[in-house]
Amino acid sequence: MHFLYILHSLKDGNFYTGITENLERRLKEHESGKNFSTAPRRPLKLIYYEAYLLKEDAEARERYLKTSMGRRVIRKQLSNYLKSYSHPLTWG
Repeated sequence: MHFLYILHSLKDGNFYTGITENLERRLKEHESGKNFSTAPRRPLKLIYYEAYLLKEDAEARERYLKTSMGRRVIRKQLSNYLKSYSHPLTWG
């Protein structure tokens, strides 16, 4: 299985999108500061994930979600969560 996931930085309000084969291990790496791009943004919260059989499908979905249309779609899908969060939201 390949997982696409979205993390939300509770420190600065930014979002981080990634893919992995082991979601639990990857989340621990992010939280422990082993990931260069998210270490200064901790604490992080997993707010969304999808599972794919093929890595190529997860990568294609990640590329899409990083486009303006993809960000619009995921913001609509997560609108209730986003409304409950008062920090300014940005997509990194």
